[in-house]
Amino acid sequence: MSEQLTVIARIRTDFPEKFGLPRQSGLGSAIRGRVVFERPYDTPDALRGIEQFSHLWLIWGFSGVPERESFEPLVRPPRLGGNERVGVFASRSPFRPNRLGLSLVRLEAVAEEDGRAQLVVSGVDLMDGTPIYDVKPYLPYAEAIPDARGGFADAHSEDMLEVVFPPDLLSKIPEDKRPALLQALSLDPRPAYQNDPERVYGFLFAGYNIRFRAENGKVTVTEVESVP
Repeated sequence: MSEQLTVIARIRTDFPEKFGLPRQSGLGSAIRGRVVFERPYDTPDALRGIEQFSHLWLIWGFSGVPERESFEPLVRPPRLGGNERVGVFASRSPFRPNRLGLSLVRLEAVAEEDGRAQLVVSGVDLMDGTPIYDVKPYLPYAEAIPDARGGFADAHSEDMLEVVFPPDLLSKIPEDKRPALLQALSLDPRPAYQNDPERVYGFLFAGYNIRFRAENGKVTVTEVESVP
């Protein structure tokens, strides 16, 4: 059996870069994406019955992450401030032997464009163009574990920032894009080890450069610039 993975689809999102994305799937319920299947996997027959499921697992490949020359067993998770080391298999770091990611997303709609099958999903944490290797239905009777422990990540599961977005700047963003952007900002896009209130951060979203500062549990947007 061949060990080579085949790209069956790519996801289209409003985030061309990693910075600004939620750190985990499901955190940004307003953040949507469109899974666009590649040929020959784009036949609607391959999705027959999928509309019966509310959530899907996406198995995908990390992109935009530099290659490492050798295996490193320890990584520094952002949730621990980027200072404490844990085992790579005790984390969701992109620096993994096979660079595979796993996201649980909500299925919003099954679509078709030019005869090609697509899935509209929400709660995504993927860059635009991320390769998808497989799609599987989420089975709550087998996979929902109410008493499961989240390890060191549990302490930060509710971290949210208040968003201050001046009306004159918010008006530059198309109305249908605003909920996702506000949610992305509230989830604190900054690296966990950076906490400089004077620093201006920025990320690209839906054709705009969003610049902001963060201090005392609050993120304040300072500039919105259209990007050609």
